[in-house]
Parts: sequence; C-alpha cells; structure tokens
Amino acid sequence: MKSIATALLLLALSAQVLFAQETQKHANSKPVTAEIINAQGQNVGTATLFEAANGVRIKLDIKNLPPGPHLMHIHEFATCAPPDFKSAGAHFNPTDATHSEHTHASMPAGDIPNFVLTVNADGTAHTSVIAPGVTFGGESNSVFTNGGTSLVIHAVATEVTASAPPRIACAVITKP
Repeated sequence: MKSIATALLLLALSAQVLFAQETQKHANSKPVTAEIINAQGQNVGTATLFEAANGVRIKLDIKNLPPGPHLMHIHEFATCAPPDFKSAGAHFNPTDATHSEHTHASMPAGDIPNFVLTVNADGTAHTSVIAPGVTFGGESNSVFTNGGTSLVIHAVATEVTASAPPRIACAVITKP
C-alpha cells in the first residue's frame, strides 16, 4: 500500500512540474501584434497573437470595418496585397485536410471553428478567440512556418467554398 501511495505522490508531483513548465513556456513567449489593413491599405485595427496551451489566442481590436458578421481564417502566406488579398493564398493547411470533414482534428489548421467576428454598427469589434489548429512553435502548423502566415477577414459569414466571400481585411503574421 505504501508503495502505491508513494507512486501516486510521485506521479502527482511530476504532473505539477510538467504543468508548471508548460505554463512558464507560454508565459515566456512574447505576443505578436499584426496591423490589419483594408482593401485601400488603411489600418483598420490590430490582431495580437499569444501562445496558448491549446493553440494561439488572437485578440482583435477592430475599427472601421463594415458592421455585421464576418468569417476569419489564417491563410498560408505572409503577404497582404490589397485590394483583394489573394496574395495571402488559401487557408493555412499543412496537413491537406478538407473542409467537408468538420472535425477539429481533420480541419485545415487555419480554420477557427465556431467563430464569427461580429462588427458593431460603429465599425468596431473587441474580442478574442483561440485558433486551436496552430502554434507558435517550430511545428509545420506554426503561424511562423515558411516565414509567416496571414489573418484574413471575409466580407460576410457564410460557408467558405471555392467562391469564398470577398476578403476585406488582412494582417501579416511574422516573428517579431
């Protein structure tokens, strides 16, 4: 009985150490701030990204966007050439997942499930969301892969297909 209690105590202490190390790792990473621009190249806010235990937290401070619901995704290239932001490429998808599968494990890394960016009537939004498919690390799903990625905001919140809604704003995500 004593050896079981000792083993359980050691297991609990090991878990605490691992949790503390993981928490410290996330506390030591510096946030990354990206300027969001519209189709005219004007600043319409910022996206501040923070490493989180379950992905990357994105804090949005939006100004001067059209009111209403908008889709937002992480795209594959670290470029935002107005006016259409096609330079950002497709959704960030290092595992070649498909949209039709609709599960967190099988969706493209750049998808942000169950999130609609709602812009107020005055053109502002202040919110945050976790992007669970990406990291700040060196993995293939890091937002810094191949020199960075981009955050793209679409005109309206509808299902993304081959003819996705127009891209109305974009932010380049790169290492500071």
